[in-house]
Amino acid sequence: MPATGDLPGFHTALKDELTFPLAWGASPVRDFDAWRRTARAVVEEHLLVDRQDGTPYAPEFAARSDGDGYTRELVTLSLTRYGRVRGALLTPWGAGPFPAVLLLHDHGSRFDIGKEKGVRPWDDDARLASAEEWAGRCFGGRFVGDELARRGHVVLCLDALGWGDRGPLAYERQQALASNLYHLGSSLAGLHAREDQRAAAFLAGLDRVDERRVAAVGFSMGGYRAWQAAALSDDIAAAVSVCWMTGLKEMMAPGNNTLRGQSAFHMLHPGLARHLDIPDVASIAAPKPMLFFHGGRDALFPADGVRTAYDRLRAVWRACGAEERLRLKTWPERGHVFDAVMQDEAYAWLESVTAAPA
Repeated sequence: MPATGDLPGFHTALKDELTFPLAWGASPVRDFDAWRRTARAVVEEHLLVDRQDGTPYAPEFAARSDGDGYTRELVTLSLTRYGRVRGALLTPWGAGPFPAVLLLHDHGSRFDIGKEKGVRPWDDDARLASAEEWAGRCFGGRFVGDELARRGHVVLCLDALGWGDRGPLAYERQQALASNLYHLGSSLAGLHAREDQRAAAFLAGLDRVDERRVAAVGFSMGGYRAWQAAALSDDIAAAVSVCWMTGLKEMMAPGNNTLRGQSAFHMLHPGLARHLDIPDVASIAAPKPMLFFHGGRDALFPADGVRTAYDRLRAVWRACGAEERLRLKTWPERGHVFDAVMQDEAYAWLESVTAAPA
């Protein structure tokens, strides 16, 4: 068979060999809790980055300022032993502890801003124009973190490696970064996953936060990171994932953006597909409350892949007797966006599932 673009001619044979034998329902492990532990262990092995639980966070706070009903501050901390990470931390006015959101920023091939994609910069005029342009393009002119803080959530949004204060990375240099990490026995996507786990634990441990009500929220690559964090972290109680869910086989089709490499490495765990499909990994989060939105005109995630994934997710939550905790929706007229109308629906759902116990 001849090659098709960036796919080798035998790619169909490779796809046919993927049977995802550890998926719930296919796995010989029939007890769901035992399956969940087994599947999570397999995912963690494929991160190629060891746990960083013993690394002190050593947080440093700076640039404190008041917003519209909340306080803003910069926080710098150690998520791993490899370096310090800066983020924005927003805290509502009033008496806590509050529900909290780990806000995970997108990719978008825009590296000059990271945390500023989710939180309006208040101390950096040089990044403000870029952040406002991005908010207009993807979020209906809103900053998701500020909206959530106004609604009573503590919000933490940190720069991922390559973005904002940890960049800027260049689009054409992503593959080299990923390759170098692989040569060193590590992984770019695995590093993101470990950092998100640690960020969730840091957020849940703050005195101002109700540790039982911490959610992960993200759009695009941030959506991938949100459901992944819910699957891998017991500190995440719920998740909102917008515009990143599909079946792997359906995504690996000629013309798909994933085939270009580069940005794909931020979401690639080598060898994991021999065990689990993408929605199978997300299903490790069951029976937590989870919301997935997809834009019907989103060219990055073809409709057949989204249907495959949604069907798989629905089956797992149904098997747990928790189908009412899973919200799956396709917005037919939307593309790759998280606009104001979509946000309002997602926020209302999030507030319903993270409400304080009676």
